[in-house]
Amino acid sequence: MIDWRHWHNEPYLTGGLILAGWLFAILAGPLRTRLSPGSPYPRGKAALFYSALLIFYLAVGSPLDQVSERFLLSAHMVQLLLNPLTCALVSTGVISFWHAPFLYEWTLQDKLVHVGEHLLFLAASLLYWWPLASPSRDYPAPSYAVRMIYIFGTEIAMIPVSAYIVFSGDILYPTYEYAPRLIAGFSPGDDQLTAGIIMKISGMMVSLAALGVCFFKWSRASNQAAGA
Repeated sequence: MIDWRHWHNEPYLTGGLILAGWLFAILAGPLRTRLSPGSPYPRGKAALFYSALLIFYLAVGSPLDQVSERFLLSAHMVQLLLNPLTCALVSTGVISFWHAPFLYEWTLQDKLVHVGEHLLFLAASLLYWWPLASPSRDYPAPSYAVRMIYIFGTEIAMIPVSAYIVFSGDILYPTYEYAPRLIAGFSPGDDQLTAGIIMKISGMMVSLAALGVCFFKWSRASNQAAGA
């Protein structure tokens, strides 16, 4: 069963997270005066970045990873929460692609492939959010109207994969079908239905929040422009 005391500490996981944190510290610290002279230390962005690293580790390094690999598909969907025109297609395509039954089962049987899957999920998420929150002057975020259309369109594009999981008449992933039941009375069909609902509802909540932020900032910018 589950060893709730076991947390992953493989070098490629902990080492990668430490490397990412170290690079951010160097770029935002000693090299900041060269890259962006006069800019203060980005405390807010640093807090968000290191929080993201922590959440990523909780998603793939905590006992939740054991549950999602061996027992519950719905736990895998929770795991994705803790891990958004070209960026949207790539993000949607990566998530949909890896939830094809034979590919998903492959990731459950091969640890290296499983790690690669999660790295692709992370990369797809970063790619999704870049057009919405890009700080780059060379590749700035589009207008608020375009951002809202982008969010809405991506949410629509995610419907097929969640609907496939929710409405399938068969158990899609044998690993979860034959796994011991962690919760009495919670059948593989219940687990699969719950997983699809988590995927869709959670995605909608995040999208609605992002739409709300975009609309608020758009309204504020319009009011400031009108008052100028």
